[in-house]
Amino acid sequence: MSGDSQKRAAYYCRARVTKDEPLRYISHLDYASTMQRAIRRAKLPAAYSEGFNPHMKLSFASALAVGVTSDAEYMDFELTERVAQEEIEFRLRRSLPEGVRLLALRVLAEKPKALMAAVDEAQYEITVPLRGDFAGAEAALAAFDTAESCVFFRETPKKKREIEIRQYMRGKVHAQLSSGGTARLTMAIRITPGGSVKPQEVLTVLCEKFALPVRMDEALVRRVALLGGGRPLLSEEVAP
Repeated sequence: MSGDSQKRAAYYCRARVTKDEPLRYISHLDYASTMQRAIRRAKLPAAYSEGFNPHMKLSFASALAVGVTSDAEYMDFELTERVAQEEIEFRLRRSLPEGVRLLALRVLAEKPKALMAAVDEAQYEITVPLRGDFAGAEAALAAFDTAESCVFFRETPKKKREIEIRQYMRGKVHAQLSSGGTARLTMAIRITPGGSVKPQEVLTVLCEKFALPVRMDEALVRRVALLGGGRPLLSEEVAP
């Protein structure tokens, strides 16, 4: 029997799930572990790597920062046996913990392009209380949108890095007046092989350099979409 014929069957799944308020402050690593446990509780025939330290074949798109919730967490996982899509959905939904909802799932015809390689844009909503009037917020955003340069200094324990925010922005930052004296900001951020920028970093620049009149420390950030080439990561979804 040839080596190819001895290879085990592989079945690929892609799911869109949430990271809701109860899980806002857990790390990406802990979130990944949460999903691994859910797949095991669902008793799905998950595939594992070979070697001395086998791990579940589960991968995610762009990692979410701590403190950010999401409607657009995508994960790919592999099964060793064929299971009907409806059955996978049923088992997984019953096994997800509080703070995670399954929004969509597809069994794929072939091994997909890695999520990390496919994603090139993230879209966010930031809900934040105003410190002044809405006209002041609109003026700050207008100044930001027309500025030639918007630099953020990202500090780590080892170094301080200068980041040009504008190179990662896709379009303008938009604002709407929301209920209770809050503003809702929306923005699209490019994800490139050379890096990206966090929505909290954009908000910091808006407040510190353009006097955006909001209470930055009370901002709630939510990722609402991840796209690749302007398209959703599941073919049946509609781009926002």
